[in-house]
Amino acid sequence: MRACVRAYVRAYVCAAAAVAACAAGVGPAVAAGAAARLPDVAECRTSVQGSEGVAVCFNPDPDLDRVQLHIECLQWWDPDVDGVLVPVGPAESVTLSDRCWKEIQEIWVTGTLG
Repeated sequence: MRACVRAYVRAYVCAAAAVAACAAGVGPAVAAGAAARLPDVAECRTSVQGSEGVAVCFNPDPDLDRVQLHIECLQWWDPDVDGVLVPVGPAESVTLSDRCWKEIQEIWVTGTLG
């Protein structure tokens, strides 16, 4: 799931660069080179410790990113968690954590550029 979201964000940013290059009148080779240099969303590693989910995110790019922690709880009566967007500056890392009352079914992080 996390890899899917990451690939989706990357594809969206690459498509936006190609459209901008086309509007500027540059060829596909230039557009492909510009897309290859686009920054990526901050990289996050997740872990589950009992009923607490933790994500540590690092932004290796020179641009500001924003990340958000999501936790799906296993029990139907346990509310799922969607954290707030947290800014991650260039060469910074942040730790996000939240919990379910009981077991965690799935944990992932979404991110946006800028």
